[in-house]
Amino acid sequence: MKDYIYTLRMETRDYECDIQGIVNNANYLHYLEATRHKWLQDEGFSFREWHEEGLDVVVSEIDIKYKTPLRGQEAFLSCLNVSRQGARFVFEQDVYREADGALCVSALVSTVCIRDGRLDRGDTIAELFSKYLNPNAE
Repeated sequence: MKDYIYTLRMETRDYECDIQGIVNNANYLHYLEATRHKWLQDEGFSFREWHEEGLDVVVSEIDIKYKTPLRGQEAFLSCLNVSRQGARFVFEQDVYREADGALCVSALVSTVCIRDGRLDRGDTIAELFSKYLNPNAE
């Protein structure tokens, strides 16, 4: 595993599995989102407060690669890093099976900021995320 700014341990649930006994592909999107939200919460950021101030951070694109399937009742680690690319904040997210460290999913989740209904450059969020962003990347 490489270095990440945040890692969340989670477990699959049997009802997330398809007829083949593996976690259905759509559930990985839930895992990735839960990880981003938990990281924000743990860092003291609030989607609700941002929204009330007229600022919404929304997913604009997801590039996901499925590598090794998870099965029901398996523990896994959901990891993330974040970078800024112009007006986008890109979350590099990986999911590893805890038992053997196998990479299950690798994803790039691009988000953008909307302020009062209009696309925003994201400088407010960049300031809040400053300790996580590479100062030379933009």
